[in-house]
Amino acid sequence: EEIARAFPGVRDAFAVKAGRELRVLLREDETSDEETVLLARKVARQIQKEVAYPGQVKVSVIRETRAIDYAV
Repeated sequence: EEIARAFPGVRDAFAVKAGRELRVLLREDETSDEETVLLARKVARQIQKEVAYPGQVKVSVIRETRAIDYAV
């Protein structure tokens, strides 16, 4: 989580599935779709360098925009 939070544009990060997956939430207004792909790769490479773990860690980077409206 600390590794992911160090990157610019990251709003939050959560380790899930007993540390086998890292979900990274981005600030939509500060990142593009292309940066999302690159960030996933950068975070994964940084984890490889700094953390000892058995097996693999899945890095999911989420950049989400929601629009809600109501018809009355």
